[in-house]
Parts: sequence; structure tokens; C-alpha cells
Amino acid sequence: MAEGQTVEVSRLLDERGVSSFHVKLIVWSLFIVLIDGYDIGAISFALPSLIKEWGISPRDFGPVLSASLVGILFGSALFGWVGDRYGRKVALISANLVFGVFTLAAAYSTGLQQMTVLRLLAGIGIGGIIPNVVAINSESAPRKMRATLAMIAVGLVPLGGAIPGFIAAIGPEHIPGYSWQTLFYIGGIVPILIALVAIVGLPESIKYMALHQRFHAKLMKVLGDLQPGIVIPANAKFVIEDEKNVAGFNPGYLFKDGLGLITPLLWLLFALNLMGYFFLASWTPTLLVTAAHLPPATGALAGALMQVGGTVGALLLCRWIDKKRFFAIAILFVLAVPAVGSVGWFGITSQSSLLLSSFVAGFMVLGIQSGINVSGALIYPTSLRANGSGWELGIGRIGSIVGPILGALFSALPVQELYRWAAIPFAIGAVVCFAIYRLNESRLRERPYMREGQVAAAE
Repeated sequence: MAEGQTVEVSRLLDERGVSSFHVKLIVWSLFIVLIDGYDIGAISFALPSLIKEWGISPRDFGPVLSASLVGILFGSALFGWVGDRYGRKVALISANLVFGVFTLAAAYSTGLQQMTVLRLLAGIGIGGIIPNVVAINSESAPRKMRATLAMIAVGLVPLGGAIPGFIAAIGPEHIPGYSWQTLFYIGGIVPILIALVAIVGLPESIKYMALHQRFHAKLMKVLGDLQPGIVIPANAKFVIEDEKNVAGFNPGYLFKDGLGLITPLLWLLFALNLMGYFFLASWTPTLLVTAAHLPPATGALAGALMQVGGTVGALLLCRWIDKKRFFAIAILFVLAVPAVGSVGWFGITSQSSLLLSSFVAGFMVLGIQSGINVSGALIYPTSLRANGSGWELGIGRIGSIVGPILGALFSALPVQELYRWAAIPFAIGAVVCFAIYRLNESRLRERPYMREGQVAAAE
């Protein structure tokens, strides 16, 4: 509502509720994260063909699998800064162009060194997607739907990761001229096209526009569409009244206002879950073929179903995680321990049970990741949100880098033993997540204006 020369943006969004603007933003986000997930997963499903064509041991592919994850480590922080400095839209378009160009170039790789460098560079762009998709959706949503809409927006990341698995499973028999390069042609061309269309079609974050004078004319039009008949003076001041925002950014802000312990524990939580997840995502299609001696199509299908399970988990669990936040995520960490361990056991006993256990493991692990992507982001105010998310994902990528490398080092172990070891990060994560839950509850009691549903002055 407008009061004098002041427009309280959060209150206006709450009064309007979910609108066609949010639907448009969700649709755009789904296309963006779908190809983002595809590009993360493509190398894992190309790996069996690369091992055969290049005549290289699986152990030697550890750096290739981790290269994009190293890039994501830097890209998350870099594009988090771009998002907070130049806008979520600019960051998303730029990130798509970066990983599209270098993924397309990877289709022409002729050896490990070339592939490693190109995956590293592609990862820089991939790392910019999730922090800015979470920010753009949560900052445009009504208060009670912030986490839910943001989780829906990133919910197709694992489904995107499943698509190259299905292509790899059916490609040799049903796609004319199929080769491992096909996976990279798709992963390169599509994000470039999305970026070009997004220049004219992708909306900007409502709260980001409220914080930056250069967007105020555009913001007035958006608010007019959201609430027809509203009168906004030309010289109106836009405020985000339920958040405390800061001018500029430095990493020290992530440790203030009760975040001194929460921020590093969030980084550790991301690292633990991503360590376990990227071991599963990177090595499952290959280990089931080379260690469990299953057909290549079965390995690809198991890896794809793990990603599908993650999509289902992210979407089905979003309202529960929205309400319970870190308490719900801690429970999922506990359940992930037996779910992950079972993949190795069923890999040598029953193919049908293997596919089911792969689905359940993905449901738990990627349900966790979707939850911490959003719940962590909502801890920080608008002026820090993309940076806070970027640092979480960036530091957390240390775990994602370690996971595939450990998989390469221990790939000679029996497959059931490997998956028992892979469950350990989730057990530790349960303890860390419960600690974050208790610390954040204490923080909110001391700072009630930060709790959902309560409003305080922004300054």
C-alpha cells in the first residue's frame, strides 16, 4: 500500500498474493534450471562412452568429474555478486551464455586435458544459476509463499540431470548418429537460446527493483499490473519493511545479526550434502557398469531415476520444508543414510530393487538440497541474498569436488562398501542441521522482526 510518498513493497505483495507475474517467473525459472541440471549431469552419462573411446581408466576421470564443480565454486560467488550488483536477470542471462558456450565447445574435446578445462569454465556459469533463481523468486513472492515458490523454481534441477541419462539409455538404438557428443551439443545450444530469449522475456526481482532507483519506473508498471488501480506518486520511496538491508556488500555481513555460527554451519551443511550427492550423481552410472557388472542402459537408468526422485522429492516436500525449515531437513538427512547405503546392496542383488532404491535415494538427497538452497537463502535479507546463497553454494562446492575424487580413488572397492561409506556425510549432516535449527530459532527469538509474519522497520 502507498502511504504518502512511501510504498511498502512486502505488504503490497502479501495483499496481492500469487499472480500471473509469479507464474511467468516460475515458468522462466523452470526452463533455466532444467538446462542447468542437464549440464551438471551430462558428463556423468557421457563417461562410460569416453572411457571406452579414449581407452582411459575410470580412476583417471576424477579430475574431469570435479572440474565443473570447481568452476561452480567460483561461479556461485562471482554470479552471486553480479546478481546483487547488476540484477538477478543480468546474472542469469550471463551465466547461461557462459556455460552454454563452453559446454558446446566440450563436444569437440579430444582428450582429458581439454575436457577438464572446458568443464571448469562451464562450471563458472552453472554456478550462477541457483543463487539467482532462488533470489529472484523469493524476492517477488508473498511472505507465506517465499520458500515454496523458490523450491518449485529450483525443483527441476534434478529432472534436468536425468534427461542426459535417458538420452544415453535410448540414444544408441533410437537416435540416428548418436554419440557422447550429442549430450554436449544439446547442453550447449539450449542455454544460449534461453539466454537470448530471456533478454526480452525474463522479469526482474521485485524487491531488487525496489532497492535500486534505476528500476523504479519499471517497478511502478509491475506493481500497477499486480494491483490495478493503485496510485503510486512519481517520487515515491519504495521500502522493504520486513527486512533489514545493508548498503554495499562485504563477506563480514554474513556473520552479523546472529549469523556468526549459522553461516559457517550452513557452508558445512552444503559441503556435506553436495559431497554425498555428487558422488552418487557422478559415479552411479559408471560404478554399476564397471563394479556391479550391470548393462550400461541399467546404469544410465538408475542414475536418471535418482535425479527423477530428486525432482519428486523437491516438489512434494516443499510445503513441509517451508513450514519446518531446518527441522524437516534434519529428518531428511537421517532418512538419507539407509537410502544411500541401500543403492550399493541392491546393485548386486536385484535390478528392479536397485532402480527403486536409486529413486528413493534421490528423493531424500535432492529433497535436502532443494530445502537448504531455499531455507539458507531466506536467512539473509534482499541486499545479501544472492551473495549469501552464492557463498553457501560456492563453499559447499568443496564437498562436491571431494565427492567425485573420492569416488575415483576408491572405485576399486566392492560397490556395496562404497555406498556404505557414501552415507556417512548424511549422518554428520543430520547433526549439523539440527544445530542450525536450534541456533536459528534462538536468533529469531532475539530478533522477532526477522520471523515470517512479523513486520518491522527496514532501518
